[in-house]
Amino acid sequence: MSELATKLDHVQTRFEEAVAAATDERALDAVRVAFLGRSGEVTTVRRGIGALPPAERPDAGKVINAAVERMESALADATARIENRAFEAELAQSVDVTFPAIAPTTGSIHPVRRVLQDAVAYFERHGFATVLGMEIEPDYYTFDALNIPATHPAREGFDSFFISDTLLLRPHTSPMQIRTMQSHEPPIAVVAPGKCYRRDAVDARHLFQFHQIEGLLVAEGIHFGHLKGMLTGLCRELFGADQRVRFRPSFFPFTEPSAEVDTTCPKCKGRTSACNMCGGSGWIELGGAGMVHPNVLREVGYDTEIYTGWAFGFGIERLALTRYDIDDIRRFVECDPDFLTQLA
Repeated sequence: MSELATKLDHVQTRFEEAVAAATDERALDAVRVAFLGRSGEVTTVRRGIGALPPAERPDAGKVINAAVERMESALADATARIENRAFEAELAQSVDVTFPAIAPTTGSIHPVRRVLQDAVAYFERHGFATVLGMEIEPDYYTFDALNIPATHPAREGFDSFFISDTLLLRPHTSPMQIRTMQSHEPPIAVVAPGKCYRRDAVDARHLFQFHQIEGLLVAEGIHFGHLKGMLTGLCRELFGADQRVRFRPSFFPFTEPSAEVDTTCPKCKGRTSACNMCGGSGWIELGGAGMVHPNVLREVGYDTEIYTGWAFGFGIERLALTRYDIDDIRRFVECDPDFLTQLA
């Protein structure tokens, strides 16, 4: 048994040296045949078991089998080493490892959120506070306190989502104007951004859920010129230094006088009649504005002989359409990462 073990040790040593010296798969296969093949050295040692006493033969077989397992494991490791070396050599020839890697895909702020943040930041720099409110409001704050009683036909124009007889998903963020005025004495300067809901049919210009930003300024001596100056500044902030603002007479129950607010088309600047964004008019409608109706001021307990104010409301998606020259508002809510990446 000791003589067989000595032979096996010599075979193991030579095998390890041969495996270490093999540089390719062909040389490694030659080592396998020489040591583990049908006529290999291990087979020669195994044949010597028959010369041992019968009592020693089982243990001798176990020792040889264990040695074979170690050799086969060493062959597998060597095969993997040679394959990896060949792959690295091929890779080095085909890939320039000094070339900059492909940048990973990273997230970014959604364009609607970016426009909202920029608009809010503009007003905050001018001393306005940001107020946030609930998305479900009583009809008092949504309509009655805004000079829209239950019998007023303007209520129908909001196409609201009512949850109960008196609760609804807010169709505008105006309830925060009422809540703020009820909680604070003038002067007041706030902006109210947030989600709104209206039962509109979804098309290229409408969504049933959208974002809005409203502004309110109430103090002594406030006039329409202050409103025009702030909104002109906002448009220049969002769309560029050459933007102009115009006010078209309109009607809103909560403002008097009231106006629709337009800004010069950021795409054509009014220079062409073939513009697909403004339809050749040179102007883009952003939303409504006006001087706060005295009935609204009286509702919250303000003295209309002392205080006046202005208010406006713009749809953020409408601002984003204008800012990014997008032809369909639905693009902002569809799952299209490529589209959103272009605007990041």
